[in-house]
Amino acid sequence: MASCSPPFNRPKRLHLDVYNLSLFLPQPSVADELYAPGPISSRATQNVEPEGPVRQERRWPQPGQLRRRLRYLLQGAAKGYALPRIQSERSRAHPSPERAEAEASFVQLVQALTHVGLATEVRNGEENSLLIFVKIVSQDLLARQVYRARLQDWLHGVRTSEPETDISQSLKDEPVTEAEHLRLVYQMIARPENEGGAGITETRWKYVDGVFPVHDQAFNKAWIQKWSQKYLLDQADIDEIRNKFGENVAFYFAFLRSYFCFLVFPSIFGFTAWLLMGQFAYLYALGCGLWSVVFFEYWKQKEVDLSVQWGVRGVSSIQYPRPEFKWEFETEDAVTGEPKRVYPQIKRIQTQLLQIPFAFACVLVLGGLVVICNSLEIFINEVYDGPFKQYLAFVPTVLLVVFTPTFSAVLMSAANALTERENYETMDSYNAALIQKQFVLNFMTSYMALLFTAFVYIPFGNILVPILDFWRTTAQTITFSQRPLPTQKFQINPQRISSQMFYFTVTAQIVNFATEVVVPYVIHKAFAKAKEFQGKGAAQTQDHAEEAEFLKRVRDECRLEVYDVTGDYREMVMQYGYLSLFSVAWPLAACCFLVNNCVELRSDALKIAISCKRPIPWRSDSIGPWLTAIGFLSWLGSITSAAIVYLCSGTRNGARGLASPVTAWGGLLSVLLAEHFYLLVQLAVRYVMSRFESPGLQQERKDRYLMKKRMLQENLGQDVSEKASAPGVAATEKISRAALEEEARAASIRSQGSPEEMFWQRQRGMDETIQVGRRLIEEGAAEGKMTRSGPEPSPRA
Repeated sequence: MASCSPPFNRPKRLHLDVYNLSLFLPQPSVADELYAPGPISSRATQNVEPEGPVRQERRWPQPGQLRRRLRYLLQGAAKGYALPRIQSERSRAHPSPERAEAEASFVQLVQALTHVGLATEVRNGEENSLLIFVKIVSQDLLARQVYRARLQDWLHGVRTSEPETDISQSLKDEPVTEAEHLRLVYQMIARPENEGGAGITETRWKYVDGVFPVHDQAFNKAWIQKWSQKYLLDQADIDEIRNKFGENVAFYFAFLRSYFCFLVFPSIFGFTAWLLMGQFAYLYALGCGLWSVVFFEYWKQKEVDLSVQWGVRGVSSIQYPRPEFKWEFETEDAVTGEPKRVYPQIKRIQTQLLQIPFAFACVLVLGGLVVICNSLEIFINEVYDGPFKQYLAFVPTVLLVVFTPTFSAVLMSAANALTERENYETMDSYNAALIQKQFVLNFMTSYMALLFTAFVYIPFGNILVPILDFWRTTAQTITFSQRPLPTQKFQINPQRISSQMFYFTVTAQIVNFATEVVVPYVIHKAFAKAKEFQGKGAAQTQDHAEEAEFLKRVRDECRLEVYDVTGDYREMVMQYGYLSLFSVAWPLAACCFLVNNCVELRSDALKIAISCKRPIPWRSDSIGPWLTAIGFLSWLGSITSAAIVYLCSGTRNGARGLASPVTAWGGLLSVLLAEHFYLLVQLAVRYVMSRFESPGLQQERKDRYLMKKRMLQENLGQDVSEKASAPGVAATEKISRAALEEEARAASIRSQGSPEEMFWQRQRGMDETIQVGRRLIEEGAAEGKMTRSGPEPSPRA
């Protein structure tokens, strides 16, 4: 997993990729059979720049010259590692320091892998790269790693039962999934050395670029083919993803499947409202709010069920340390007594306060851009009536397309830098903080245009007149024209928000599908063809015949992008926001999202299978911070829907852009009422759902009951009641010499023992206790009868 290619004079980075094959491939090819147990491959690449001083205009070497130079250096470093190469005498006599550094790193890396129990195989990759395949050296070591991981889960409360000490029997009762196998192998590679791993990550090793498993092509083909023939996915399909790609990816597909099924109601209701009530209908806003509450509460319960079913509930408590964490001092843990690295919380809080100006910067920059472009678009489309109007209408769109990604990239860089400065100890806390900042950026870029139209343009359109005059004056200044521009009377267009919603729900979704799946696939194929054409005149890699097909596939996967499930979550959550916040302006939005998500389920699977590297099968017990984002959008949707209906419904009666302060106060009152109604409905739905115990919670309660029962049986040996009987002669005991001797001994104890001992020796067993009790009952009944049969007292007494 280390590079053989040395860096040149200028600072460069050597990239490394690691792969893991499937364990059980159906009908493997001859090339795949060599690696059927599950090796991991690594690739080391070098970002190369030519030697010499940096100049503003640089003449790059020809492709053939650069290739020959890289091949020459690679040969010198790869000698002796199963790569038969011809090495020049000059390279042998005078090895460069860079090549020696790369070779030493390679040796150190292989030794680190071997030390933790991983077998390695090295092959040639692309021109300046190596492929190193890694697998666990034996099944016994794999079994011990599995037992260790499951024992850790039990100690952290993730598992309800302790794993069997008989490891072989434990693996038979609970077989190892492929995702679990790959995750354990990755942890052996990346875990720090003091925790039993090799400590190999991209940040710690200069020549390591990435670690990822190799795709199982047979599974991917069958997976895509099966999903393309099904309308609805079932739980078995989600479980299959979990066993192959891990719980982190499976939770996304489970969420998308549930969201898709829930979209049926707003689709039917929205289509009916569009036919009968049109835009800005109170009844539709009420129904959409109720739907969002039910879906949010349902999913909160559903993810608990899934986490219990998959045995990962509470797995987020097992925090993975972040390699970039910078601690200031060490202290002793108050509970465990172990040394603990600490970064002062007061410093982190001080850094987190910078999120406030960051949020204001997002609103100012992105919000200002949206207001400027939208007001310009309104001026061109609805006021300007001069020449080239049909071409000038594209100017605001071009400005948005150019400046929105630019400003977003700058703000995203600031968000990354701010999160790095906050210096989190674990990966989960770091990702959660980064996602929160990303959500602010996405909120501004996705919803600002619709918020401007719904809350400014339609109800208060007259306040835009000075801004439109500004654009008129600016246009005259730019054109140096003394004559006034040809204009028309400004009128509010209530269909503008419907047009915008159509773009976000239809056009943008199609563009997103193309950029996510189609474009990466076409680019990958184009680069592959270009590289194949470019390499026709160069020396070809001499692979063994039985390995050639497999190695070619691995080299192709090296060029794929890394799959990030966060991007898919972000897309779905933003879509949910469009539905909750603005669908009251265009009720057909849910119908469009229903069709889109039917395709999205398949396209995301296709993206994983052909456009991205296979993801590391990480575990998770929920969808993480995105659940909070969904709850926030549900609450905000109740407010915006009520405000939009109140402010914009009057536009159908001709009162467009003439909203008064009284109207504004009425809108504020409707917002307050809608918010309180939302909170009351949420409490009611949450209470009703809590009355029904979910299957996951039932299974968890059952597992804990069986665990307690088993522990009692193992520790007590028999039921407690069987041991609790008092000593003495049982009813079935026969009179014998031993019984008489025991009775005599008991009598001696009664006369010589303590009062407590004498108290407990009065009755000799269960039968005697019953007889004494019956006698006492009979005596009490007789005494009561005598009392009742006595003479009645006189009334005067």
